Formats: sequence, structure tokens, C-alpha cells
Amino acid sequence: MPRPDWTPHRRDDRELLGWIHPEGDAWVAVDVLGRVASGATEWLDAEAALEERGIAWLADPWMLEGEAERPLRVRILEVTPDEAGVPGRIVVKIDDFGDVTRPSVQQFVLEWPIPARLRPPTETDPDPRVI
Repeated sequence: MPRPDWTPHRRDDRELLGWIHPEGDAWVAVDVLGRVASGATEWLDAEAALEERGIAWLADPWMLEGEAERPLRVRILEVTPDEAGVPGRIVVKIDDFGDVTRPSVQQFVLEWPIPARLRPPTETDPDPRVI
């Protein structure tokens, strides 16, 4: 658990969706990447924000900046939040487009919570299939 006052919130199958923490008299939802998922709100609304966000987006492609001349298309392999004073991490790999015949691709270990240089793709990103 990232902070002592953060309460884990899980789906019915026990998969972690994020945490809810107090903010004044209200509650704030935070997803598994450490991103704020709601403003200060009621507890049930914070739960609903995490349920609505889900975790399917973890399987989507992401863009990693700062490792090459242009952003790299990557996939998230691991998300380990901070716990008991141990820094968390996010591990990504260069997207191999599901080709199991390709040799292992480069992996990058990033800090948790999500750094700004790891972001969803935009329309202006280069096509990763074009060399």
C-alpha cells in the first residue's frame, strides 16, 4: 500500500483497482499507476470512479519518451506500487506486436507512480511499424 491512510479497492475477483484516501472530509480515488481517478468526493463515488476506470487500459499500448530520438511504443509488463518504504516500479517493454518469434525486446524500469514520460499514444505519434 503506497501510504498508510490509503485503503485498497478491489474488483469482485480481488484484482486491485487502486486506492481511496482521505482528503479533508472527502475521499480521493487513485488508480494502480498512482494517477488521481477522482476529485474529492463521497466514498461510494470514489469507488465508482475506480470501478469505471477498471484496469483494462494496462494492456493498451503506451508511449515512452526520453529513451530514443522519438517516443517508443511500449507495453506495461509490471506495476508494483510503493510498499513498506520500498520504492515501487513500472516495467515496460518495447511493443513486439505479439510476435512470439521475435527475440526478447528491451525492457525499461520506471519509477512508481507513473512518470510523465510514460503516456498514452496520441494521433501525432509516429507509426511504430514504420522504420
